[in-house]
Amino acid sequence: MKSVLIAIRSSMLLMLICGLLYPLLTTGIAQVLFPHQAQGSLIEENGKVIGSELLAQAFTSPQYFHPRASAADYNPTASAATNAAVSSKEYVKSIEEAVNAARNDNPALSKQVPADLVTASASGFDPHLSPEAAKAQIPRIAKATGLSEQTLLALVDQHTERRQLGIFGEPRVNILAINRALQKQIK
Repeated sequence: MKSVLIAIRSSMLLMLICGLLYPLLTTGIAQVLFPHQAQGSLIEENGKVIGSELLAQAFTSPQYFHPRASAADYNPTASAATNAAVSSKEYVKSIEEAVNAARNDNPALSKQVPADLVTASASGFDPHLSPEAAKAQIPRIAKATGLSEQTLLALVDQHTERRQLGIFGEPRVNILAINRALQKQIK
């Protein structure tokens, strides 16, 4: 019986430390040191939350940069990958359809279609595209908005995030951020 009481006390103590105190401490530190990130990196406009720097949103109008495909239909409560194997006939067919759709949307695309234009990310809401995938959309956007391709290319260059510390990750463009900047240029 003594061993059972010790086990119960130990479990209660560990639940208190690991289940309450540690999460409160780390949340408090995050709120103080990184308040924007701790709140979800939310983007507000006119006092209204319009998105997050961390989550992709669907942009389908020809005048905007389109994000990566989402296996979860951009629903943040349903994060999911396709779980399709590259050897699957269905997967190969879906990629072929996505490549054809990308070429239909962006007639200026060459034979090489950037992979991130036609594949979904693992989470289903990667907010970034490669600079190449963003640049591939410039002719369509220029035609739809009347902005010059040089203006749009400069916009992509301005919104290209570099590797962290010069070595981690790949250069990338946040689609929500660039579309917000694009919207200001259109008005």
